[in-house]
Amino acid sequence: MRGLSGFALQRDMNPLTRTRIRPKHARMRLLSASDFTPARFPVALADDEIHVWLLAADSGPDASRRNESRVRELLAAYLDCAPDAVRLTVGEHGKPFLDAVFPAGTRAFDFNVSHSGGALLVAIARNQEVGVDIETQRRRRPALELARRFFADDEAAALAGLGEAQRQTAFLRLWSCKEAVVKALGIGIGFGLARLQFAIDPAGEPVELSVIHASAGTVEDWHVVRLAPTGAHVGALAWRGPARRVRTFAAASDRT
Repeated sequence: MRGLSGFALQRDMNPLTRTRIRPKHARMRLLSASDFTPARFPVALADDEIHVWLLAADSGPDASRRNESRVRELLAAYLDCAPDAVRLTVGEHGKPFLDAVFPAGTRAFDFNVSHSGGALLVAIARNQEVGVDIETQRRRRPALELARRFFADDEAAALAGLGEAQRQTAFLRLWSCKEAVVKALGIGIGFGLARLQFAIDPAGEPVELSVIHASAGTVEDWHVVRLAPTGAHVGALAWRGPARRVRTFAAASDRT
């Protein structure tokens, strides 16, 4: 949820501790703004689905509380309970979870949240840990400096070969894919963003997860879906496990 802040990473450059995959590991696709269907929550969640909701995020001194309230309203709708009955807890690395207490007859589900530049993304799934990230393109970052410091060498080199404007967007696409994966792990960027690597095409688009540290499984285990929920945002959804149907929605009153 914190986005591009709070770097505390270590790089693992030993290739013997990283898991590689054969070429053509095609598990990435792009869902754009037109794929986010206006809807009111909740929408029935099947066991083999992941729902991703786009909501408007608040800003200002009390934004954190108001944004948490919006997330609680969404979760409460799925749990069929009052928002103040939604109990949240935080894992060791800061990832939020639903508490173990649920209304009678309701199965547990996992969720993840990210916000940036006035947009809020929430991913929900049953019996499946998920990670989601969103980044605004309205603010410029020192993309090449950050890539050389925190990304794999091949990724930094690919970004260095792009023009400045293209590099900004490519950096954010790559960052969001990496952050979605480490959030699905429940660890966050402290896992080390150089411990997972994406192949990047000549246009700067991440096209496949090609390397991941062995402690996170194999690349065959992972699914990463790129998101472009608005014209001003890029993002990604990631999970480790069986294939699932991804359904994306824009809260009817919150179109960003």
